[in-house]
Amino acid sequence: MKTYSARESDIQRRWLVVDAEGKTLGRLSAQIATVLRGKHKPTYTPHMDTGDFVVVVNAEKVVLTGTKPEKKKYFHHTMYPGGATWTRLTELLSKHPERVIEKAVKGMVPRNRLGRAMMKKLKVYAGPQHPHAAQQPETWNIEA
Repeated sequence: MKTYSARESDIQRRWLVVDAEGKTLGRLSAQIATVLRGKHKPTYTPHMDTGDFVVVVNAEKVVLTGTKPEKKKYFHHTMYPGGATWTRLTELLSKHPERVIEKAVKGMVPRNRLGRAMMKKLKVYAGPQHPHAAQQPETWNIEA
């Protein structure tokens, strides 16, 4: 028995479209991160990016549970003295709803160059339209 290790030539990437309308943010993000990493494939190799492309539409209609809409904040620092800024989740959802899903998924992928390569395969759009029709994406139904 030998351990299988995928090669760059063995990787076949698919394009998947996910409709985020009515889906819970955390559950949706966890399943997207799994697909971006390639853990849903039998050819998964930990040190390689074997995942698929994911296109998320209707990001503005994602569901948040509990008191997260009022209490959750995102932190950013400019690295200058006094440069700390806090952004509320409701404010981010109203101005840039795609960033909410991107930040949630980014926290679930590896924090190295492999994780950055995986995040480039995530495309998030606030509305129902996306410019990736030429890739012939498959509709992916998530039970969330």
